[in-house]
Amino acid sequence: MFIIISGSFIEKFLFCYALTKLIVCLTGMPGAGKSTIADGLKPKGYDIINMGNAVREEAKKRNLESTRSNLGKLMLELREKNGPGAIAELIKPQIESSRANVILIDGVRSNDEIKVLRTFGTVKLLAIHASTDARFDFLQKRGRSDDPQTKEHFEERDNRELGVGISNPIALSDDAISNTGLSKDELIQAAFKIIQSWIK
Repeated sequence: MFIIISGSFIEKFLFCYALTKLIVCLTGMPGAGKSTIADGLKPKGYDIINMGNAVREEAKKRNLESTRSNLGKLMLELREKNGPGAIAELIKPQIESSRANVILIDGVRSNDEIKVLRTFGTVKLLAIHASTDARFDFLQKRGRSDDPQTKEHFEERDNRELGVGISNPIALSDDAISNTGLSKDELIQAAFKIIQSWIK
């Protein structure tokens, strides 16, 4: 006996399967501790996708040096050309190829990016808060090519992030962590505890 399964049935099945994925979006101002959490949770079996790295990869394709100025301009150019959800569009292949039940997205900056991500699963927002001084100190020590080394560049980056709408996902977060007086391990454990509560 042969069973004929329609293409539309398979599409609906795959769509429902995709929505069982938990997509945790880490949001917060630069230097708040998002990447520290993402790196610390890799051993937990989550897939980690960094939005900033997607822009760096795009810069590489265009033979652009990954400087603070170049990456900032490229991020704004992509949004202007392809819409406010453009950076989330860049990471779609990574999400589609992921076999993990939990995907951690480091660096969500707008509600439009969240709309794109919601087509792949259940989205939860975790906001990370830290003081201005703590964030500037962290970014100076981190040493990425695009990290600000002066207060002027730091404020410029903050203003660019606010300009693309980062305050919205921060305000609408499902939960938040105040990264004040926490050790690195305490910060990672606090995030892990929240994410596990969402899985259950």
